[in-house]
Amino acid sequence: MTKDIRDVVCPFCGTLCDDLVVTVSDDGKKIINVENACTIGAEKILHSQASDRVTRPRKLLEDGSAVEITYAEAIEYTAQMLVNSKKPTMYGWSSTSCEAQSVGHEVAEEVGALVDNTAAVCHGPTLIALQNVGVPSCTLGEVKNRADRVIFWGCNPAHAHPRHMSRYSIFPRGYFTGKGHSNRKIIVVDPRSTDTAKMADVLLQIKQGYDYELLQALRTALRGEDITGDEVAGVPKKTIYDAVEVLKSGRFGVIFFGMGVTQSLGKDHNIDSAIGLTRDLNNYTKYSIVAMRGHYNVAGSGQVLGWQFGYPFSVDLSRGFARYNPGETGTVEVLLREEVDAVFVLGSDPGAHFPMACNKVIAKLPSVTIDPAISPTTEISKVHVPVAIVGVEVGGNCYRMDNVPIEARKIVDPPEGMLTDEEFLTAVLARVKELKAAQAAPVSTKASGSGKVKA
Repeated sequence: MTKDIRDVVCPFCGTLCDDLVVTVSDDGKKIINVENACTIGAEKILHSQASDRVTRPRKLLEDGSAVEITYAEAIEYTAQMLVNSKKPTMYGWSSTSCEAQSVGHEVAEEVGALVDNTAAVCHGPTLIALQNVGVPSCTLGEVKNRADRVIFWGCNPAHAHPRHMSRYSIFPRGYFTGKGHSNRKIIVVDPRSTDTAKMADVLLQIKQGYDYELLQALRTALRGEDITGDEVAGVPKKTIYDAVEVLKSGRFGVIFFGMGVTQSLGKDHNIDSAIGLTRDLNNYTKYSIVAMRGHYNVAGSGQVLGWQFGYPFSVDLSRGFARYNPGETGTVEVLLREEVDAVFVLGSDPGAHFPMACNKVIAKLPSVTIDPAISPTTEISKVHVPVAIVGVEVGGNCYRMDNVPIEARKIVDPPEGMLTDEEFLTAVLARVKELKAAQAAPVSTKASGSGKVKA
């Protein structure tokens, strides 16, 4: 016997598809099938059933081998490491729930850590631009129901967000877009001919790293002014003017942008200009702009850091108060400068995405990685703590890429005895407070020749 659990939230990417149907065994312990998910999302959910899954913490020995330890030992190692370090970094947070993030940030505050999320290497420039100039945004539901002009700039949702186009941006039939794809004009800006670009009505094949120039050229054309030269950023002048006419002619447009813009030359200035283009287009029709966030709860991490400390990423708590200066207080930068003496990773994989120089530093330092699976980061960390998979074996709040909070649901129980992120962090927080209290307690000493004890 089996049963279907409907309206399950997919814990893979920032689209947070919430229409999955998961078939489980009648006792609720085994996942049989996953419907409606993309291949990657289905694989993540089914990974909980892997026969070779690590279910107990492991400690790395000097010879490179690993031995199994208990959760109590892992909690003690983590607490001791954080309390005894002068400046630890606590990085990741993008693949866990907001509840776990909140507890983890409290641990960071207790130990004076640098707390940072994956925006540091993806959409950090977006957050800086939003702080500089604001953002005219909307929800994905509005895109589905209203948008007839869709721009993908520096992103490839066909691979990175596989169901984004079918649920929200190109194919769905919304309230005011009843004909689906035929109701919309798709504009793609990319230096490569991607699978997303192949679906475009207008392709602006830009020269790598010239996003800022093309954005400013589009704004110039939008104002009816002359563009100097025959081309800008590898795009012919006439093509730019034609693209502007397509943009202006819609009733509702949205610009989706990804790391091709945030991590190329210009960084946050690119996003400033993209928001400026959105603002200029609103003089003619209705336009919004939305960042294509990657991890399923990286947007939530920024939200939680924001309401706890006032800043969305790269928050330095080592001086007893929150400091924020991206480029100085980011995890990549402090690792390259070797300013930290301990590394705690949860909900990300810097071993696969950081510069090799950073990973060499991580490998030398005391380190703990909290991850349900084995990854490049777990293989260089001194302790690997497997935990229940959020959105599969434990529920929790997550924020979609448009900053809409969605509650992820529990589908099955985790392996017996396995802790969740939040449970592990709560235990670490309690032990950290105990260790700090012991350090702060006065030490009794016997006064010389008096026979009395002085505090």
